[in-house]
Amino acid sequence: MDPFASARRLFLKRISRYGLSLALLAGAKPALSKSVTALTGIRISQSAEDHTRVVFDLSGGIEHRLFTLDDPHRVVIDLHNTRESEAIDINRKSTNLMRGIRSASKDNGRLRVVLDLKGKARPRSFELKPDGKSGHRLVVDLHATKLSPTPIITSQQERKQRKKQFIIALDPGHGGRDPGAIGKKGTREKDVALSVAKKMKTLINRTSGYRAILTREGDRFVSLRNRVKKAREAEADIFVSLHSNSFHSPNAKGASVYALSLRGASSEAARWIAEKENASDLIGGISLDDKDDLIASVLLDLSQTATIQDSLELGSDVLRHLGKISKLNNKKVQQAGFAVLKAPDMPSILIETAFLSNPAEERKLRNPKHQHKLAKAVFSGIRNHLKNRQT
Repeated sequence: MDPFASARRLFLKRISRYGLSLALLAGAKPALSKSVTALTGIRISQSAEDHTRVVFDLSGGIEHRLFTLDDPHRVVIDLHNTRESEAIDINRKSTNLMRGIRSASKDNGRLRVVLDLKGKARPRSFELKPDGKSGHRLVVDLHATKLSPTPIITSQQERKQRKKQFIIALDPGHGGRDPGAIGKKGTREKDVALSVAKKMKTLINRTSGYRAILTREGDRFVSLRNRVKKAREAEADIFVSLHSNSFHSPNAKGASVYALSLRGASSEAARWIAEKENASDLIGGISLDDKDDLIASVLLDLSQTATIQDSLELGSDVLRHLGKISKLNNKKVQQAGFAVLKAPDMPSILIETAFLSNPAEERKLRNPKHQHKLAKAVFSGIRNHLKNRQT
């Protein structure tokens, strides 16, 4: 009897749930070119105890094949129409998951690269085209797998085991030189967001088993990436970005909740708002270039897909509680490409509490009592979500 059969079935079920093809995990790729490609460099990095990345720098596009071998554990990458290179002779070859790397030229112009592993690991490969900073690249990610005879406990699992409380990262939108939307009475989005966040922090910190942190405590500009960085450094379980909406018509009203979409926005309105919020980084003089290797990997990774699903479920719980105290602009969680929601390992949502461009809603957003109701509703949704996730 195979002792790992049930775990293997569970893993395959998860792949099916999120619509990922086995071909992606196997690294199957269509042919790109018949010309000989040069391997110009290899970079090895370890971003976490359970993740190793190997990047092959190439002179052009390639066709490749990836497969695994056991006894001992290895990942084999065949690079078609690729010539042997001294790039294999790199200084750092060992990581938590990998013992070393070697290569050999095969027939029909193939270059075979073998990654010798310390144990069983799940490989994933994808290609990146030139982006102005780097040329063609083949990326191979190694992830620790629960199917290993010796289970590998990830740093995230260890963190959850020793946690005695849920940490909620509250992100008041905009700030400093970036006021966000401004109502007819001069109400600034950055002020409303910070006020609601502070009220919510007080509620959370008064509740046993919960703790809140703010990505900004005062009226100052914080880049989108640094907001996420602060949340991750605090080992937050959930990330909530607070905003107020605006529209050219004063009749637009109601609250909305957004989660990240890998395929872009789910509506024209969602696209417009995503562009508005992402542009706040440019106000601070920081470029938002999401074409680097890290973000490309995040957008393709299975764990990110699971995180987005968790974000959608969290958003639904929050939306339901918001609907008890205010009108809803959208009765379902919307999805868009918000840069601030791209943390790979924590459920993240963005809340548009109401429209500052609507005079009636602007009056409500200026009212401390209504701000408290908003804070209480959002926290109630979060608690409901975390309770359901534990059962």
